[in-house]
Amino acid sequence: MTEMTDKDFMEQALAQARAALKAGEFPVGCVIADGRTVLTTGARRDSSGVRPNELDHAEIVALRKLYTAGGFERKTGPLTLYCSMEPCLMCFGAILLNGISRVVYAYEDIMGGGTACQLAGLPRLYAESGIYISGGLLREKSLALFQAFFRDPRQSYWRGSLLARYTLSQD
Repeated sequence: MTEMTDKDFMEQALAQARAALKAGEFPVGCVIADGRTVLTTGARRDSSGVRPNELDHAEIVALRKLYTAGGFERKTGPLTLYCSMEPCLMCFGAILLNGISRVVYAYEDIMGGGTACQLAGLPRLYAESGIYISGGLLREKSLALFQAFFRDPRQSYWRGSLLARYTLSQD
């Protein structure tokens, strides 16, 4: 049996992001793995329309699916969350509370990324999490998805935002 690498898992998160983009959603995809296999996946939901939902982020969808399936009770080792975009503060808090050991993301969220918070200054529950964070894996592939999203005239989600301007300014 071939061991899967971080790159393999991120490719699967990017596949979730591509599916979200195809469905007209913000292209964020997520995979939670135990180092050998994918335990669950998630993709951004309800980001389009007049009133976008800011709760159904890909990471929250994946965490909820893992919880519902009993995956946290059955885990045999540390879990890694792979995401096409850096988790926001809400998602990062949920990741910490659920004991995820590592976060690997592709594209930095310069507007709302939460992984840069100084955990040492937070209460012990968060400060002592021991989480490892790594960014930039397959960044160019993820960037291309976000550029496609922001260039689509039908999309209004975060149009004109710092994130949109930053993303579209990259060649």
